[in-house]
Amino acid sequence: MPGMVAAAATDPPVGSKRVRAIGDAAEPEVRRMRIGMPLNYAGGFKETVGQLADYEKAGLDVVSVPEAYSFDAVSQLGYIAAVTERLEIMAGILQIYTRTPSLTAMTAAGLDYVSEGRFILGLGASGPQVIEGFHGVKYDAPLGRTREVVDICRKVWAREKLEYEGKNYTVPLPAELGTGLGKPLKLINHPVRPRIPITIASIGPKNVELTAEIAEGWLPIFYYPERAAEVWGPSLAAGTAKRDPSLPPLDTVVQAALAIGDDVEQLADYTRPQIALYVGGMGARDKNFYNQLACRYGFEAEAQQIQDLYLAGNKEDAAKAVPTALVQGTSLIGPAGYVKERIAAYAETGATTLMVTPFGNDHAERVRLIEQVKELAG
Repeated sequence: MPGMVAAAATDPPVGSKRVRAIGDAAEPEVRRMRIGMPLNYAGGFKETVGQLADYEKAGLDVVSVPEAYSFDAVSQLGYIAAVTERLEIMAGILQIYTRTPSLTAMTAAGLDYVSEGRFILGLGASGPQVIEGFHGVKYDAPLGRTREVVDICRKVWAREKLEYEGKNYTVPLPAELGTGLGKPLKLINHPVRPRIPITIASIGPKNVELTAEIAEGWLPIFYYPERAAEVWGPSLAAGTAKRDPSLPPLDTVVQAALAIGDDVEQLADYTRPQIALYVGGMGARDKNFYNQLACRYGFEAEAQQIQDLYLAGNKEDAAKAVPTALVQGTSLIGPAGYVKERIAAYAETGATTLMVTPFGNDHAERVRLIEQVKELAG
């Protein structure tokens, strides 16, 4: 396409049949690509929610609310449930350390109730900077805790008397650790659904394997279709081999900046600061999962430069150091025909939900972008 930077030599051509469903030797099942949109946790929530009716009419299927260390996601999700009719609402994500597993299950059941069965429970481990730095909770055993939280949630939703003995959580609390008065209880209300979909945010090899084994959905960040099989294929295959056959096919929920036009470099500048924030500043120098992912994608030198600049306080130059190839590989930015090819590349690797951040000059333009991506996704 005119103005587009060529893909790396190791990448197959965009839209090539060499890009297949990762972790699956068979041809990928053709599933309708859902279009979603994450909300910004930094501000403008009420204004955006007030405009959600327009996005619904434009074909938006899912909206997600992050939590990080801003306002809680739960109150905002409840607000969205009250002012929408069709949209699925997803926590993107609730951190596994900041609520007890039972409270997470109760919260999910409550949000599913007020939304009349439209809630998706997004879970994730976050990182030690947030968990220990903001919540004062030890960041340990993310894999074990994730598995146990999922197990306990499903027991609560099934209205079983809750008795659970794991390495990280024991319910009821053993007598020697408390008053001895705890007894097994079950959820008082009958949930709208006895099995609320769980989507797990994961990018590390073992975390992705666990996700493919136990979750309804997988939420990776900075998903690069042409390099996804190399980075995540073995983990997805290993997890899928252990997957309960009662679970549906894994819903792969990928995130991408969306801007349609011919001035690719200028459009790419919209998303460079976010990539720089994560690759450069979201974690300590030796404990940054997003920096490690960029390295696994083959951008080792660039990732180090971005991190050096960001941690030195030079955020503007860190953003400029984000290579266009990384922006293009992990986004939907360019002319309409190119964006359509990129959507096909995502679909061919098994992506089933596109969470797009539309960059437009005003609300009307952003709504039109949702309409366009819906049309391009077919």
